[in-house]
Amino acid sequence: MPLLSGTLPASVRHIHIMGIGGTAMAALAGMLKDAGFVVSGSDTGVYPPMSDYLQSLNIDVAIGYNAKNLDSRPDLVVVGNVIRQSYEEAQALLASDLLYCSFPQMLGASFLKDRKNLVVAGTHGKTTTTAVLAWLFSAAGRDPGFLIGGRARNFDRTARAGSPPFFVIEGDEYDTAFFDKGPKFLHYRPNTALITSVEFDHADIYRDLDHVKESFRKLVALVPAEGTLVARADHDDVSDVVRDAVAEVRRYGPGQSWDGRIEGVDPDRGVQRFTVLRDGAAWGQFESVLVGEHNLYNQVAAVAAAERHGLGPDVLAEGFRTFAGIKRRQEVIGEPRHITVVDDFAHHPTAVEETLRALRRRFTGRRMWVVFEPRSNTSRRKFFQERYAEVFGDADVVVIATPPDQARIADEDRFDSGLLVQRLRARGSEAFNYDTVDEIVAVVGANALPWDVVVILSNGGFGGIHNRLLTRLGG
Repeated sequence: MPLLSGTLPASVRHIHIMGIGGTAMAALAGMLKDAGFVVSGSDTGVYPPMSDYLQSLNIDVAIGYNAKNLDSRPDLVVVGNVIRQSYEEAQALLASDLLYCSFPQMLGASFLKDRKNLVVAGTHGKTTTTAVLAWLFSAAGRDPGFLIGGRARNFDRTARAGSPPFFVIEGDEYDTAFFDKGPKFLHYRPNTALITSVEFDHADIYRDLDHVKESFRKLVALVPAEGTLVARADHDDVSDVVRDAVAEVRRYGPGQSWDGRIEGVDPDRGVQRFTVLRDGAAWGQFESVLVGEHNLYNQVAAVAAAERHGLGPDVLAEGFRTFAGIKRRQEVIGEPRHITVVDDFAHHPTAVEETLRALRRRFTGRRMWVVFEPRSNTSRRKFFQERYAEVFGDADVVVIATPPDQARIADEDRFDSGLLVQRLRARGSEAFNYDTVDEIVAVVGANALPWDVVVILSNGGFGGIHNRLLTRLGG
């Protein structure tokens, strides 16, 4: 039966992870290995950097979700949310008497119990805010445990156990496993919860915005009276979900108790100077590599949470100064022939708009190409078809890829890249649609000029466009 209690049995020594090749799952494997468990895993294929990481830990990985993977009879099986119930290995697990649980259940039972957990949730800004908060506590000498849904440059891994009492974790509202369709963050035992935003997303599992808000209200209800909620209170939907909180609510955003002010951006160094305000008075002045208003408030949220746990402005200033950034978040990946190529994970229309606004501030006066792949479960559907036409205003040239893999989406529900290009052109934008990465690389490679900025927006690998475009631009 599943591991539903809050305690990991003392008899568990060998743990098998189904879906071990994912970033978070491989990170969990490393934490379990560090804790002394024997770890094995399975996946359809494991690729760098996770394959190198797992190999360095001497963890055996079976290729394919086959029943024989369970022949060794592990003491516990951790099931990733990429696993479908129909898979042979999943069916063999359900037919056995082996103990199993989800990835979030495993975290809650083994690493989050008896900790002061800081759970960062929200439609946007989770990874950035989690990475910043984990580094601020680390730079202050607190040795926090953490789990980040991206690669922060200050750390050599995406998760570690750390030392009590603090654990900083990215709280995802996506579902947990095929046997638990509730959001992951409900397993994370928050002492402090940060809610950066609440918008409709994940159209494959949520019906509408009210359904999303229902999940966030459940998270708020988990924060104890002695805990803290840090909430982006100028957003009506965030204010709505924290309305009945029993914990202290630290409200941040423009005009809120915790506010911020951008003092300037140094485009040569790629850093932003900003002041954090508490009740209208300057509380601390900082400098970091995270640029733009959305990043200003991600960092204000981190400050409001860190201050609650005793970190003052001087120690936080050193943490911000030494924060090295996050891969795939406004990441400059190359500058062939003085053409700056930026990789970013943005895909929801709000994230696209805020990211481009920040990059326009950072690269003032330079022509900016934006290459966007509608790849997520939501962006491949037409829910935001018209909204996307409004968010590329800071781009000079927009290239929209045709969405991959819409076969399982009804024709009338599919996002239409060609229609988006029509809408953008009607608004005066220079916009194009291409079906293949080859076409995009050829067009951008032939037309981008020195001092242009090329921004690639995708939440996936985008057919290897990053390295292919760098090679083409450098040729």
